[in-house]
Amino acid sequence: QVQLVESGGGLVQPGGSLRLSCAASGFTLDYFAVGWFRQAPGKEREFVASISWSGGVTYYADSVRGRFTTSRDNAKNLLYLQMNSLKPEDTAVYYCAAAATITNGPMSQEGKYNYWGQGTQVTVSS
Repeated sequence: QVQLVESGGGLVQPGGSLRLSCAASGFTLDYFAVGWFRQAPGKEREFVASISWSGGVTYYADSVRGRFTTSRDNAKNLLYLQMNSLKPEDTAVYYCAAAATITNGPMSQEGKYNYWGQGTQVTVSS
């Protein structure tokens, strides 16, 4: 059974950090680009970051660039989203997704992804 499972969400104060993980099972991430999206209450889901199948190319939304870093460990079938300098507007449910592609181009469109996780809640509040 193909699954992506996010973990690491929680409550953090403004300025704090969290690291999200996404574990893949039922398939190998080796030839998949992977992305992170988020959905805040009352808003549409939006692109956060993506990383190419090789890990060599990353893209970030303007709102998180310089604060968030995505990485992957293909040997462990894991990917990560390190979030620093968190702001209240980062509060959302965060999703990881995998796309069966070896392109190095931007992966900001939801329609490009084949598999999605269930999401993990991140709340930034004092």
